[in-house]
Amino acid sequence: MKSAREMATTDVEQILNVDRLDQLCINTIRMLAVDAVEKAHSGHPGMPMEAADIGYVLWTRFLKHNPANPHWPNRDRFVLSAGHGSMLLYALLHLTGYDVSLEDIRQFRQWHSKTPGHPEYGPTPGVETTAGPLGQGFSNAVGMAMAQEYLAEFFNRPEYPIVDYFIYALVSDGDMMEGIASESASLAGHLGLGRLIYIYLDNRITIEGSTDLTFTEDVGKRFEAFNWHVQKVDGYDLLEIASTLSAAQKETDKPSLIIARTHIGYGSPNKQDNASAHGEPLGAEEARLVRERLNWPEELFHVPEEALTRFRAAVENGRQLETEWSNIFESYVGKYPDLAKQWKDFHDENWQGSWQQDLPGFEPAHGPMATRAASGKVLEAVAPKMPRLLGGSADLAPSNKTFVKGLGVLKVDPCGRNIHFGIREHAMGGILNGIALSKALVPYGGTFLVFSDYMRPAIRLAALMKLQVIYVFTHDSVAVGEDGPTHQPVEHVAALRVIPDLVVLRPADANETVIAWQFALNRKDGPTALVLTRQKVPIIDRTRFAPPEGLLQGAYILADARKGTPEILLLATGSEVHVALAAYEKLVEQGIAVRLVSMPSWEVFEAQDAGYRQKVLPVEVRARVAVEAGVPMGWERYVGLEGKVIGIERFGASAPGGVVLEKFGFTAEAVIATAKEILGKP
Repeated sequence: MKSAREMATTDVEQILNVDRLDQLCINTIRMLAVDAVEKAHSGHPGMPMEAADIGYVLWTRFLKHNPANPHWPNRDRFVLSAGHGSMLLYALLHLTGYDVSLEDIRQFRQWHSKTPGHPEYGPTPGVETTAGPLGQGFSNAVGMAMAQEYLAEFFNRPEYPIVDYFIYALVSDGDMMEGIASESASLAGHLGLGRLIYIYLDNRITIEGSTDLTFTEDVGKRFEAFNWHVQKVDGYDLLEIASTLSAAQKETDKPSLIIARTHIGYGSPNKQDNASAHGEPLGAEEARLVRERLNWPEELFHVPEEALTRFRAAVENGRQLETEWSNIFESYVGKYPDLAKQWKDFHDENWQGSWQQDLPGFEPAHGPMATRAASGKVLEAVAPKMPRLLGGSADLAPSNKTFVKGLGVLKVDPCGRNIHFGIREHAMGGILNGIALSKALVPYGGTFLVFSDYMRPAIRLAALMKLQVIYVFTHDSVAVGEDGPTHQPVEHVAALRVIPDLVVLRPADANETVIAWQFALNRKDGPTALVLTRQKVPIIDRTRFAPPEGLLQGAYILADARKGTPEILLLATGSEVHVALAAYEKLVEQGIAVRLVSMPSWEVFEAQDAGYRQKVLPVEVRARVAVEAGVPMGWERYVGLEGKVIGIERFGASAPGGVVLEKFGFTAEAVIATAKEILGKP
């Protein structure tokens, strides 16, 4: 049987016969974009107008997709990294038969429409990723290609190309200028991701004017140095576009870059090649002139019936493609039943497996242990039982404890699952999102907490898309010590906490770290950040104090007043729980009724019902002390006007970690003194 690759690489002349109808279809894309932007009085008409020819050839002659089932696992992926040109994608989705109606096109950029200003994963069928900030889609597509490589190696067998798709991306000058693109392209070239095909719209225009203002490098030579297969094409020669796409498909050892010379606002008499075509409507008069030039009817949102018929051939073609794949898979089930079961497990969001039975446990007798070390032990125990789980670190695996021995390296060893991202945090964040978008794999990535700033745009987009991505952020406080303030995160936990739908977990000891991983691996509707220590911390004696499963509620009573209602609450998170625990025991000895609350996650705690929150933090107890080695911002909601926060209001300092903590007041004595001050006791 022929693979999709073999079927897709027939002679170019058979793929595309240029005729009048081709041009009609292309102009339909252009005018839908013009009309939608004009009606919204907002948008970016220039890119859809310039790229309509490329979009038409790719979507009607090369892209393997099924409009009736946008989630068919073996579909080709199309990423519009230049997301400001969203009307190009929406027009193609509507015309080829996805559940995007002409009315949806009319509602471009309106409240709750399927056609937001930049494509969003979820609301719009056929949109593969939320590519907002330039460069993010570029890196997402690299992650998609890495996922494809792993899944193909894991599942494919001779005569059974179960995973046999390409990843296409449309990128712009803006993508090429963003640093994340260079990081991602470098890694993609190093890995030889041959299923990755990018089309670069070389229109030489940015918002401020000509790219000559800032961008005069030879992009082709740069990508050749990255080990990419580079071709150049006239963006309006349909046969040439088809030829270069066909050649890119045949290049199996390198990712491909097709540099298409295009013109922003193509077809606009007065705005073509002008920066004004980028981010503002053409205007009524210019839109009229475009209609006149293209001989287009005055009717807004006009779609010629013969053009629609050609586009809608994608519906039947897609049905046939998926049917052929389903027939192959049915035979695959008979020949490789174990692999077929794993395939279904990989794609089952409710899959549990047996991995939770293998979670390790720790006793105080094991001695103090850094939570980063405990995290590594969890990975060693769980990853072999979860072939869906893969990831690595930005060149910090020995410190992050993210390398799992025995699982090999991606693209080096058969079905290797450890990923060497290199010193590329920007790229790692976007790539993790691309892997997660496979909806078959669970990716994780590690770096120092202070470098989470490099990843912030990708973390934000993972939260926006509700992707299951796990971040392993180690070296979580000024206890990093001698490396000094440049490497000591002070504001970073607070900065992560403000991202909606991101869960931040800062476990207190090895056993809370185990439960944190359990939470992250079971959380399917958003990303989770594990914030872990470099320094060793004691393992809490759970025969004396509450079990670590309390982490699953976000905050829990670790140790309570010996009798009666507590006079004061101590709240702490991460390594500072041990400081608060030492203070708790001394306060108890002094006859003070005190409750100690371990609070690893604000977000999870806030998701609990009001009754549980009141049980843990009773409103009638107004004397409260919170302890965290970071900026105190946000803790006010938990300590109130009468409480105090022991935190850090400045950058750190270079000295041994223990000394830094002591100098900043993270000692049991400081907590005791603050508690007594609040209570008015000597």
